[in-house]
Amino acid sequence: MVAVAIVKIRNLFAVTMLTGIYSLLAASLFVVLDAVDVALTEAAVGAGIMIILMLGTLALTTSKEKVHGKGQNLLALVVVFVTGAGLIYGTLDMPSFGDPEAPAHTHLSPHFTQESVDEIGIPNMVTSVLASYRGIDTLGEAVVIYAAAVGVLLVLGSGAVRRRRKDGHVDDRGEEQS
Repeated sequence: MVAVAIVKIRNLFAVTMLTGIYSLLAASLFVVLDAVDVALTEAAVGAGIMIILMLGTLALTTSKEKVHGKGQNLLALVVVFVTGAGLIYGTLDMPSFGDPEAPAHTHLSPHFTQESVDEIGIPNMVTSVLASYRGIDTLGEAVVIYAAAVGVLLVLGSGAVRRRRKDGHVDDRGEEQS
C-alpha cells in the first residue's frame, strides 16, 4: 500500500517521507525473518541516510515531479514487468522457506560453526563469516555504498541544478522553462 502511494503521489516531499516509512517496514520484515543485521542496515541506510540525501536534493531542486509522456510510462512499465518476471523465474528452484534440508542448513552452517575457529582463527563466528568467508561480498557492498555516495555528491555539488533554479529556468512544477 505504501509502495502504491509512492508511485501515485506527485509531491516529492511526500514521496520522500513515504520512502522512509517503506524502509522502516522493510526493516521490520527483516527482523521477523531473523535477518537483524540486514534490518539494521536497511534502517540506517534506507530510513536514515537516504532520506537525508533525498531531502538535500529536494532543497536544491523542486518539490514537484516532472510529468512525462504516456509512451515513456508504458516503456517503464514493460521494463518493470520483464524484470519482475525474470526475478520471479529465478526464485522458482529455491528451497522452501525454513526447509531444514536446504543446502544452507546441511552444508554451510555446520561448516561455519565447526571449522571457522580453526580455519580463520577468529573466535567470533559472525565476524569470521562476514570478514573472511564473505569478505568479497562485504567489500562489494561497501563499494556500492561509497559509489552511491560519490555519485550523489557529484550530482549535488555540480552546481548545475542550483544555477538553473537561480536563473529561473525551473518552475514550481519542476519543468524547465526556455
